[in-house]
Amino acid sequence: MIRQFRILAVDDEKRILTFLKSKLKASGYDVLTASNGKEALELAHTQEPDLIALDIVMPKMDGIETLKELRSFSSVPVIMLSAKGSDTDKIKGLSLGADDYLAKPFNPDELVARIEAIRRRSGGKKKITTPEHIVVGNVTIYLDKCKVSVDNKETSLTRIEWLLLSKLAQNAGRLMTYEELLTTIWGPEYLNDVQILRTWISRLRKKIEKDSDTPRIISTIPKVGYMMDIPQV
Repeated sequence: MIRQFRILAVDDEKRILTFLKSKLKASGYDVLTASNGKEALELAHTQEPDLIALDIVMPKMDGIETLKELRSFSSVPVIMLSAKGSDTDKIKGLSLGADDYLAKPFNPDELVARIEAIRRRSGGKKKITTPEHIVVGNVTIYLDKCKVSVDNKETSLTRIEWLLLSKLAQNAGRLMTYEELLTTIWGPEYLNDVQILRTWISRLRKKIEKDSDTPRIISTIPKVGYMMDIPQV
């Protein structure tokens, strides 16, 4: 029997958890709930959810702290939920490895739509089998294993960083526009959110470039997009 797609909903307000559980179950998901960050991390360890809907504003251990700890051992997709809705929280959450951000109050159908968008993107990355790996300078990208090494040492990437790197690698030598990358990695609703893309490219460069201020592997095409160097033969 195929296991249902499992979602962990995390919120300190019981009524919101009850609402989320009811809506997500009705949409065909297996749903786990946690009322605080510590409980969420324990469930992430033991139950291996396929996606986490994580509230930011919680007592003791907030969503940002929880996400930071989560990313030390898991790359599970995360949608941040917050009543604050500030750009600062959004940028901080995305920079720590969140996949999406939804401000409260939100339409539950929009949450389901964003979950489905992440499912489609997650399913697509595992189908890449050829070529098995790409070498650009001192970086080797193993598309079949979803791994990257720099100077023959494996480097840890977040899920978003990997999606960006693999997309650029598969199109090495070709300009990838802001619009292409944003719609492919985040979805059409992020078509004009260039700042998010710049933030993630900067994070990726710091992990794979010898000097991220003068990048050689991922080139910037001003006001248009990015391009990866042609792989070595």
